[in-house]
Amino acid sequence: MRRARAGDVPALVDMMGEFYAEAGFVLDRRVARASFETLVADRRLGSVWLAEAEGETVGYLVETLVFAMEHGGTMAVVDDFFVRPQWRGKGLGTAALAHVRRDCLVRGARAMRVEVGRDNPVAQAVYRRCGFAVVDHLLMTTALTGPAPGERPDAV
Repeated sequence: MRRARAGDVPALVDMMGEFYAEAGFVLDRRVARASFETLVADRRLGSVWLAEAEGETVGYLVETLVFAMEHGGTMAVVDDFFVRPQWRGKGLGTAALAHVRRDCLVRGARAMRVEVGRDNPVAQAVYRRCGFAVVDHLLMTTALTGPAPGERPDAV
């Protein structure tokens, strides 16, 4: 694992495209590029890691940081995690998560969280092996890029 640099952004966007295609999502490459550039430039927000094996980049992990009252300090969020299909099942995911965990501890993070699909038992097993457990919380999200539900568009 190594921390990504600005020059890695095009490769990261390509891998994110692969990741999104697997899940049937369309990637806005412009937004992805800007997001990677922001994270790579400002470690206070988190880190982007590249997984490398046998001289090639085989995956990436995005760790973002938030202050969490629940934990009384910084919490790391595994926001994106992708290993190319031909490299899966070789222990790279477990090793990547262990590496990021150590980095989070050095940075003073008090917890790590990950969002994983209910229909992805392989990823769930990797996360469980690394100490993650299901908590009884319902994850809810709202986009802030337009008017709030019920709000008049001219009020924004």
